[in-house]
Amino acid sequence: MFPREFDYVAPSSMEVALAALDANPGAKVMSGGMSLIPLMKLRLFSPEMVVDIGGIGGLGDITDNGDAISIGALVHHAEVAGSALVQQHAAALATAASWTGDVQVRNRGTCCGAMAHADIAADQTAAALALGATMVATSSGGSREIAAADFFVDTLTSALEPNEILTEIRIPKGGAGSGSAYDKLGRRGGHTDYAVAGVAAAVTKANGSISSATVAVTGVSNKPQLAPAVSDALIGSDGSDASVEAAAAHATDGMTVLEDLYGSEAYKAHLATVYAARAVKAALAAAG
Repeated sequence: MFPREFDYVAPSSMEVALAALDANPGAKVMSGGMSLIPLMKLRLFSPEMVVDIGGIGGLGDITDNGDAISIGALVHHAEVAGSALVQQHAAALATAASWTGDVQVRNRGTCCGAMAHADIAADQTAAALALGATMVATSSGGSREIAAADFFVDTLTSALEPNEILTEIRIPKGGAGSGSAYDKLGRRGGHTDYAVAGVAAAVTKANGSISSATVAVTGVSNKPQLAPAVSDALIGSDGSDASVEAAAAHATDGMTVLEDLYGSEAYKAHLATVYAARAVKAALAAAG
């Protein structure tokens, strides 16, 4: 199927891109197009205008900002996966990026684009939540920061306003004794395709116990979301396999688990528990 007719603009500056969004409230922003174009072909989205930001300079870098790392709007999944900086300070995100789509998608799609798309079964969204990322949204009126916990609102719905562009993701660096990990079951088995259930975890160990923990789940509900009951159960524990598995049993507490073609509610809730335990154990191993 082909998309409906639409206007296409490819501005060379952020100012021109933002002006186009202001003048066309129904416009959609495209960076890599790996999510937007298929939806337009299926006519699930039919924007009157597409604003392609791919030619805007200064948006394609991963930078070290001292206490945080910054990922620009045009940084591709493959670049996130292969970045030594991301691997060191945000391993869960690097792993999630390496398991996003296929080679073509990873070389063309962008990390920020995946976040803005807010798919219910995306990989990197869970990592952003677990790592406490901050989303930087830019409009003609300036920039604002949105905590990842507040960014994913509902199915394919983020906190971005129609005239805003997600220009940057900031991820705080973990201190000593910190580690993160992501694990999932993909729709085609293993780590391929969207997550049937995926879990990201970030932990910090101090004096023989877990001093902080954040766990996020994707693929099982209407949006990627935090699993605070798992985090609460982990904090103060010794991080033993038994304590991790007991905490992971709360992976879907408070969530509405959705049945779909890839599993029943019970099956997906079970998977969330399994992968929560695996992700936390891997994060603890990375934390040393």
